[in-house]
Amino acid sequence: MPHVTIIGTVTAKPETREELQKLLSAQVAPTRLEPGCINYDFHVDADDPYMFVFYENWRSQADLDAHMKMPHLLPLVSEIDRLLSRPVEIRHLRMLSGTE
Repeated sequence: MPHVTIIGTVTAKPETREELQKLLSAQVAPTRLEPGCINYDFHVDADDPYMFVFYENWRSQADLDAHMKMPHLLPLVSEIDRLLSRPVEIRHLRMLSGTE
């Protein structure tokens, strides 16, 4: 079964950019240690400093589902509506090229 790839985009309000970046950055290390995490990469848009992007690959949908319930996400999830200028965007991708 192919792994699961998602691209998640979050856009900060101007006044919450620094706070959001700190909360998002704090997710990287613990997420990379989760079972099933292949990679979890955090970016900022080159043209929009308020837009943050995660590129994630998971071994399975079950691993991604387990990630979404992790306690280290709570500080972010509990503040997300206050911090964002628009809803989180998540794109699910299906790899066509294979991994080799």
